[in-house]
Parts: sequence; structure tokens; C-alpha cells
Amino acid sequence: MSSSKPYSSVFRADLFAGEVHWVTGGGSGIGRCVAHELAALGATVILTGRTEEKLQRVAGEIAQDGGRADIAAFDIRDEDAVRAAVQAMVATHGRIHGLVNNAGGQFPAPLMAIGKKGFETVLANNLTGGFLMMRELYLQSMQIHGGAIVNMTADMWNGMPGMGHSGAARAGMANLTKTAAVEWAASGVRVNAVAPGWIASSGMDTYKGPVREMIPQLKRHVPLRRLGTESEISAAICFLLSKGASFITGVTLAIDGGAPLDTPLFAIPDHQRSAPFDGFHRSVMPDVLKDA
Repeated sequence: MSSSKPYSSVFRADLFAGEVHWVTGGGSGIGRCVAHELAALGATVILTGRTEEKLQRVAGEIAQDGGRADIAAFDIRDEDAVRAAVQAMVATHGRIHGLVNNAGGQFPAPLMAIGKKGFETVLANNLTGGFLMMRELYLQSMQIHGGAIVNMTADMWNGMPGMGHSGAARAGMANLTKTAAVEWAASGVRVNAVAPGWIASSGMDTYKGPVREMIPQLKRHVPLRRLGTESEISAAICFLLSKGASFITGVTLAIDGGAPLDTPLFAIPDHQRSAPFDGFHRSVMPDVLKDA
């Protein structure tokens, strides 16, 4: 049974027809939204993550909406698992046209409270695992056929107090994006990144305590006076994967409502002049924002 309302993308319906696109962390949040939009635009989507049940659920949603999805549950931090998963998917689907390196995760903590294990785990989640996915898809598919990669970073331009481990990893991913864009250009591979700011996504519900209490107030520090939607991140990713971005590589695109530009030196009045775009027909408001 198909969903009564399809994904309302700003792009034409056949944009990725006949293509195969891989989304890591596709079982929830932004990754789930991106997978849905890619499928709505004609792509066969490969969903990967650590929890098979979540991947199965999203793949089922895509199938209900008339799209095509395959899944593989593994840990992107495991080099052998990444290599084997890429090999299996290339054998099944042939050329992989695009990779969305979305998987990641972190926990709030000041630098003085972060142990070596915690620091290295966050780097592995947000940088090393993404590198392994890039490298293996390049070696096993894109080196021969070309392709497009979009990596996930974050609003880390002014540091990330309270999440220094994540900021270090995200800054590393932005730099890795530039290096891969140069080294792989001769193979017809474009490599870009997106840097979301505060996005109303399910990941917000994972935070507890003072961080959770702060989330409803975040929009006051954004010039557009709102949080972003998953669809607004997905639209940017789909553009960077598309032929319309054929002359764009090595770029990190900020999608943050101007948050890094907010300053006490210029008071922006509260307003509702920025209308959000929410094309994702299955989006759900995070619990932490329902009463905001």
C-alpha cells in the first residue's frame, strides 16, 4: 500500500532514474529523509547502519511509496566490514553513482571530561568511518565509473564548545573532502560536504538534561529565527549529487540559517518571515520541540 502523499521534492521526479545511491545512517533522521527523496527521484537506494530493524523499517516505507531500497547492517568503523559490504553491493547493483556519508554520532561533554576512548569513538563515528566508506567505494566502483560523494560535517566554524570531539572530527571531514576532491578529480569523482546547523530531527530527542532544555531556545540564536528541516538538508544533498552541480567539488555548504553570523552587536527582532521547506511526507517533529 503506497503512502497517500508522496515526497514533495523541488527536483524533477526522474532526476536519479537508473542510478544507485548509498546512504549511511539511513535508518533515522536526516539519512532517512535523504533516502526517501533519492528514491522518490528514481534512485535505487542502499541503506546502511548498525541496526537492521531500523533499516528494514525505512526500506519498507520506501517500498510502500513505490521506491526501491536495499539494506546492509554493519559498522562503518570496521574496515573489513566496510570492504565486504561495498564488495557485496557492487556485485549486486553494479556501479554506485553516489555516496551520502551521513552516519555519525556524539555526546555532549566539556573537553576536560572527555576520555581518550570517548574522543576516539566520536572521531571514528564522524571521520574515520566516513573515510573508509569513501575509500572503498572509490576503489571498488568510482575509480572506474566516476561518481559523487557528499559528506556530513556540522556548524563547527567557531569551534564546538561542549562537543569538542565532534568539532574536531567534523573539521577533519571538511578538510578530507577538499583532499579527495583533488585526488579523485581525474577519475570523474566530485566530493563535497554539507554542514547542517540546528535541524529539527529525531536526533534531538537523544539528548538529556541541560542540553535538552536548551534545544527549544536555539532558534533565538539563528538570524532566520527558526530551526532547519530535514528536507532542507536533503535538498542540498540531492543538488550536490546531481548533474546540476557538475562544476562543484571540494566545497562544504553551510545550511544553518546564518547561525554562525549571529552577533550581540546587531539585534535581530523575533520574526516569522522565514518559511521552512518541509517536503518529507513522513517527517515527525521531535518530542523536544513539540511544545516550543
